[in-house]
Amino acid sequence: MGPNEVKIRTARPGDMAGMVTLLKMLFAIEADFRIDSQSQERGLSLLLKSPSALVLAAEAGGQVVGMVTGQLVISTSEGAPSLWAEDLVVDPAWRGRGIGRRLMQAVAAWAKERGATRLQLLVDQGNQTGQAFHRSIGYQLTRMICMRKHQE
Repeated sequence: MGPNEVKIRTARPGDMAGMVTLLKMLFAIEADFRIDSQSQERGLSLLLKSPSALVLAAEAGGQVVGMVTGQLVISTSEGAPSLWAEDLVVDPAWRGRGIGRRLMQAVAAWAKERGATRLQLLVDQGNQTGQAFHRSIGYQLTRMICMRKHQE
């Protein structure tokens, strides 16, 4: 099956099991995240319902083989919406076929239609392959670092 036979489309609730499996693959290489299928399913459900979010699935042969999520936030720096792209993952058996690039192009187009002037994402510091991929599609490192705190 060639890359043109992979369809990029808006994810549906019926894609949940496949997307949770993909997130397990992704979170296994990201030290800051824990694999918890119930949390991942809950998060995906919230994204699927949000008017300011998009979940895309790459489908081949009736199976979800890749995904990405995007959320719009308002940037005071930009004075416009900005896209946070997250959860980009392609099943290892399907990598190297341009699926990740197509997913990122599709989520960027969605954001542009909604006025986003900046695209941003986080990549695990140890994920050299992911960093190289994002550089290859035009992303650059910034001087910003990510910090977080869980609500008590």
